[in-house]
Amino acid sequence: LALLGRVNPLALEEYAAMEERHTFLSEQVDDLKRGRADLMTIIAEVDARVREVFNDALQATAAHFADLFPRMFPGGEGRMYLSDPDDLLSTGVEIEAKPAGKKPSTLTLLSGGESSMAAVAFLVAIFKARPSPFYVLDEVEAALDDVNLQRFIGLVDEFRNEAQLLIVTHQKRTMEAADALYGVTMVPGASSKVVSQRVKRDGTLVAVDTPA
Repeated sequence: LALLGRVNPLALEEYAAMEERHTFLSEQVDDLKRGRADLMTIIAEVDARVREVFNDALQATAAHFADLFPRMFPGGEGRMYLSDPDDLLSTGVEIEAKPAGKKPSTLTLLSGGESSMAAVAFLVAIFKARPSPFYVLDEVEAALDDVNLQRFIGLVDEFRNEAQLLIVTHQKRTMEAADALYGVTMVPGASSKVVSQRVKRDGTLVAVDTPA
């Protein structure tokens, strides 16, 4: 008895309280493990779905890009490929361009006009793969010469009956291909004012209501 020391009369109650606390914490840990397992299952399902959607979108876009590139670069070839095909969640998408008479190269090695044309082909490929009611293009044809600009306008004409295109531009020929023009002007001593004109197919202009 001397070696055992003083007896704690509340030992049973304390043990019961600790046991109850241990049981509660064990259940919480098990619940967390089950929640983690469920979350990992959901993540795996989402990752699989993302891979599927991304791969479908890439294949469709790549097919349209391969079809559009020769139209933007007669006699040329263009293709899209993955930098890491084995990891669709972190891979990059590379664009290889081969204008007629040149070696295959990346967009960074093309001239300004060639890069713009390849970028336009890529954008239009995305539009065709994932159609939308309208598209906004901001001076995408600024670096194009007359020949390439005409090809760009040809693509715009194709989309005229499929969707609405809003194009920010300073190119006169692009403006001539539009159905309506909106511009901002400001006379000396006055505030800015929106000017709008509708373009008829014969080239004449007709005033239209100015948007708010």
